[in-house]
Amino acid sequence: MYESGENYLETILILSRKYSWVRSIDIAKEMNFSKPSVSRAMGILKEDGYIDTKSTGEIVLTEEGKSKAESIYERHELLTKFIVDITGVPTDIAEKDACKMEHIISEDVFNGIKEYMRKSK
Repeated sequence: MYESGENYLETILILSRKYSWVRSIDIAKEMNFSKPSVSRAMGILKEDGYIDTKSTGEIVLTEEGKSKAESIYERHELLTKFIVDITGVPTDIAEKDACKMEHIISEDVFNGIKEYMRKSK
């Protein structure tokens, strides 16, 4: 999966935790993307089995989509905390960098950081 697809899944997860339902327009506003761009991405995510759409326009994550989104979000949260704790940079800067890193970091490095953070509590 490409970084953009992962970002969409993560956004759907975050919005679904904030609101009772998520629509394409909500995703477009959150990500500052055009509605046609979001509609195209939703079509791809649906075709790949990550989301379902209801007749009301609601977008819901499938089990596979939710699992992938939670994994991405966990990386984002842990990397943000790691960057803030280790470098002392402001959270907004750490979040921007974590958002880039979460898509390219290997599982081994991520697990190493996760273990480091667990031990350093």
